[in-house]
Amino acid sequence: MTIAIDGPVGAGKSTIAQGVADALGVLHLDTGAMYRAMGLKALRAGIDPKDAAAAEALCAETDISVEMGANGQKTLLDGEDVSSLIRTAEVSAAASDVSTVKAVRRRMVALQQACAKKASMVVDGRDIGTVVLPDASFKFYLTASPEVRAKRRYLEMQQKGEPGSYEEVLAAVIARDDQDMHREADPLRRADDAFLIDSSNLTLDETIQAMLDVIREAEK
Repeated sequence: MTIAIDGPVGAGKSTIAQGVADALGVLHLDTGAMYRAMGLKALRAGIDPKDAAAAEALCAETDISVEMGANGQKTLLDGEDVSSLIRTAEVSAAASDVSTVKAVRRRMVALQQACAKKASMVVDGRDIGTVVLPDASFKFYLTASPEVRAKRRYLEMQQKGEPGSYEEVLAAVIARDDQDMHREADPLRRADDAFLIDSSNLTLDETIQAMLDVIREAEK
């Protein structure tokens, strides 16, 4: 069984996906972490993540892999576990830029498809139901208003002691939405057969339950 969860930045895809995976007793593949690892590599190499030629060349000499188990996903960059290093705003911005490079996306998609063939899992990202797993058992498009997503992200930043204002976060969310939805390679969009879930007025548990209800109803 494969469950695809797509949606814009800040929709809570990874957290929701992990909750659904835990409830079903299957694995969770966070595809965004792969792009973050590539963004981190670009920053370390001192190249502009928006430079397609440079990003393509760097990707060709980069080894990105994941290890999945009961304790979650480890993201490896050239053999180094970078799971705790790829959640900064700087890496997120670099990941957004490098993810627009077609060659980078093709390589990541192939890796993601290979992972999904090994076991039942929940896979979240921005092109899972449309590109990576078009034949997924279940597809969901998880979203929330830009204001709600920005507020969630801002609260996370405050908890971590990261600088920035709500207005700055909201502007970044809107800009990221525009980039993701209008990029040339695999733009973010809702698959025709994906269930739409707007979590603007839902709690974490309610959002997870909404997905589980769809899955369990189909399995009756």
